[in-house]
Amino acid sequence: MRNKNKKYEIDINATQDELKASYRRLCMLYHPDKHRDPELKSQAEQLFNQVHQAYEVLSDPQSRAIYDIFGKKGLEVEGWEIVERKRTPVEIREEYERLQREREERRLQQRTNPKGTISVGVDATDLFDRYDEDFEEMPGGGFPHIEINRMHISQSIEAPLTNSDTAMLSGSLSTHNGNGGGNINMTVRRVTSAKGWGELEFGAGDILGPLFGMKVFRNLTPRCFLTAQCGMQFSPRGVRPSCSLMTARHLDQNTMGYLQWRWGPHSSMTTSVVRDTKTSHFTLALQLGVPHSYLMMSYQYKFQDEDQTKVKGSIKTGWFGTVVEYGAERKISRHSVLAATVSVGVPQGVTLKIRLARANQTYLFPVHLTDQLLPSAVFYATVGPLLVYMAIHRLVLLMQESVRRIIEGEESKMGLIILNAWYGKFVTDNSVRQERAQVIDVTVPLQCLVKDSKLILTEASKAGLPGFYDPCVGEDKSLKLLYQFRGVMHQVLSADTEALRIPKQCKYTTTTQPLYNHYSTLTTTIS
Repeated sequence: MRNKNKKYEIDINATQDELKASYRRLCMLYHPDKHRDPELKSQAEQLFNQVHQAYEVLSDPQSRAIYDIFGKKGLEVEGWEIVERKRTPVEIREEYERLQREREERRLQQRTNPKGTISVGVDATDLFDRYDEDFEEMPGGGFPHIEINRMHISQSIEAPLTNSDTAMLSGSLSTHNGNGGGNINMTVRRVTSAKGWGELEFGAGDILGPLFGMKVFRNLTPRCFLTAQCGMQFSPRGVRPSCSLMTARHLDQNTMGYLQWRWGPHSSMTTSVVRDTKTSHFTLALQLGVPHSYLMMSYQYKFQDEDQTKVKGSIKTGWFGTVVEYGAERKISRHSVLAATVSVGVPQGVTLKIRLARANQTYLFPVHLTDQLLPSAVFYATVGPLLVYMAIHRLVLLMQESVRRIIEGEESKMGLIILNAWYGKFVTDNSVRQERAQVIDVTVPLQCLVKDSKLILTEASKAGLPGFYDPCVGEDKSLKLLYQFRGVMHQVLSADTEALRIPKQCKYTTTTQPLYNHYSTLTTTIS
């Protein structure tokens, strides 16, 4: 670019007209259609793309200023799109330093690899296991009583100490019907070689007492590995030792065989076969032990679609009874997976389990419907989640279709088009530069509110608008828009409770400014 790359021969002080003229000349020179030779055409495509990328940067005043100060590395920093557009080199340098600190924080978070699980158990047996004569005697007995009867929270992080040593800290809290407890564990793992590792575990809890354990993993052959584990639990009833040994072997490219032996409070011998292919996952397991012995078989089918849909079913029978489970899971966003499972068993009854996995966090909601085998409970547990998901999915499709029609109508008359919109807390003050912006994308909801090339919002908190929510409770929030009207791009920053009317100016003090620069570089990262 410019004098930093002689190929483009652009002066560092070139005006926008000079830049545009040079861009057109280079596009004509390197356009792939002007070259018939395959090798020359390939080189021309690369140069053509480089020219286009350079023009995107240099035609945008903020990107151009960033490149002048920091070069290409400054443009690679994420976060420029959700801060106020700066004008002086000093302000841009401050923004760059802040974004660099945030990137280092994200890298540290990735290294610590935080994982967590939150489980909230709901007792809804009153919906099906109620007796009419009892409810007639109680005031308000006609309404079923639903309560949260158990909760579990667990979290773990990793801290690399050296290239071969890693420390892991984990803890959990649980409560059930008013009684609860917790524990904390620390594990240090050392990778001894390419074939194995070992770890030491120390733990403490308010119920079972201190814990000391040791675990070793070793690859015996390229197709077989062994895991050995032993521990000592110091409880009020005395020392409770335990030991386990597991070996696994690749039976073929997609099949693994496992054999596990446990000795301790729950001694058992377990063998299982797991087959995992591109389209299916099958497990067969048999356990003989005290107090539980069981036979379990499960199958999962994987659809080859963009949403990575899976349907699964399993049956497990043993001394405790028989449990049949079936369900489905689907990817609902880039980092989120939603799953629903129905569990029907004797004597467990019927339970609906909802699971939401978001990155490294998992949220579980087991809803116990009945202690009996009632067809009505099975029916509602199966059909209910399916109908809710279909209704929400249909609503999203309708909203997308509505937005598409609105955009097409506005484009036909060069009306109001919302290019990007964010709502939340923006970082604009130099004194709080270390804080991180907390915003959500509200482009689609705002476009749905456009009527006759106008967007009118009243004097009220925008968190109550359809499709909005509060991303930072208790903080000062703003609405930032990038929109196009009559072929010209504008930027608007409006306070949370401030009335807004675009594109026409009115008595309100909303800040509006036209943007005549290139748009794609501003929105690439956020999209």
